[in-house]
Order: sequence, then C-alpha cells, then structure tokens
Amino acid sequence: MKARITVTLKNGVLDPQGKAIEHALSGLGFDGVGQVRQGKVFDIELNGTDKAKAEADLKAMCDKLLANTVIENYSVTLT
Repeated sequence: MKARITVTLKNGVLDPQGKAIEHALSGLGFDGVGQVRQGKVFDIELNGTDKAKAEADLKAMCDKLLANTVIENYSVTLT
C-alpha cells in the first residue's frame, strides 16, 4: 500500500521560505504570482492490506514526527 502525506503551514503562520520563493519568481520575470506557501510531501510504502490500520498508523506518524501540528496541517492519501 502506498500513501502520500502533504504537510502545509496553517493559515496565519508566517512562511519566510514561501515569501523568498515569491520574490525570486518575480525576479525571474514571472509576473502575476500571488502569495506562495511552501510545504513538504512524504511518499510512504506500507506493508499489509488493512486500510484502517494504515490510516491510523499514518496519522500517528504525522502527529509524532512528520508534522508540527501546532503550526502545520497535513492530509493523507492512500493509493
């Protein structure tokens, strides 16, 4: 089973890296780019076929290590 976890900063949390990317895109001539927010993606392969257990394990992984839930949101997609 494969999973993709997408972690993004919560609304209202400052994103200096996103701001730097926004500025760099403008400097490269890409006009009309609005606000840029950066995040991270994790692709994880899991053994087994129990979807409920996989979802619970992935949520625990995010809560304990992959996301700082104070300032970040995450979403999990199983394939």
